[in-house]
Amino acid sequence: MRIGELADAVGVTTRAIRHYHHLGLLPEPERLSNGYRDYGLRHAVLLARIRRLTELGLGLAEVRDVLADDAGKELGEVLAELDQDLARQEAEIRERRARLRALMDGGIGSEGPVSDELASLFRRTAHLADSPMAAKDREVLALIETGTRPEDRERFVSLISGSLSGPDGIERARAAYALLDDLADAEVDDPRVEAAATALVGSLPDGLLPDDREGIDLDSPFLRALYADFAPAQAEALRRAVELLLTRGRNSPAPPPGPPA
Repeated sequence: MRIGELADAVGVTTRAIRHYHHLGLLPEPERLSNGYRDYGLRHAVLLARIRRLTELGLGLAEVRDVLADDAGKELGEVLAELDQDLARQEAEIRERRARLRALMDGGIGSEGPVSDELASLFRRTAHLADSPMAAKDREVLALIETGTRPEDRERFVSLISGSLSGPDGIERARAAYALLDDLADAEVDDPRVEAAATALVGSLPDGLLPDDREGIDLDSPFLRALYADFAPAQAEALRRAVELLLTRGRNSPAPPPGPPA
């Protein structure tokens, strides 16, 4: 058989056959005097087996192991491992679909997708998002959460959420947002800058910054990028708030450099 005839007989492409030759999965046949490859039944049987194995989900490297005379694993063992891997993928897909359904049911803001915990917090404070500063804050919180180690994310969101759970938490956040919004067109030396920074610090929870704050860089690339995204007076209020946070309660942790939730 010529390569096209072999491809038709087994139901693969000639390109696939040449690729299998290149990888060493299918041995090259002898060539006729005219230079054409001359495939026999043995090639068709082997090619059919390669096709069946790949259709089961085996990668070509795994197929090579199965076909090799000195393969370290029997076909049954390889297929059992494949079944376990597919089961793991299936579980991961179910979990991802559940998260997608939760996001679709709860609505997806411009800052999403985020963790279930932060999404829940955003839903509880959706009425605050009318403030331009509050909307920016949600984006910053989503960014901070993304960059936080997985084992610390739940604690991070819990602390932010806890600061809003008290009787005055929401009102403190609303007041801080209003002061910051008013600085959108203000000068950097506006006296309201200090008032906004103080209100911001007062609305944030304790426990988000480490006790040892000496290594915190007030001119870090992250903070520079954060300030650059705000109007000059707003950026100055945030910068001043960071300074206040680092000096507030030296013996107890303080919150991170960002607006309240």
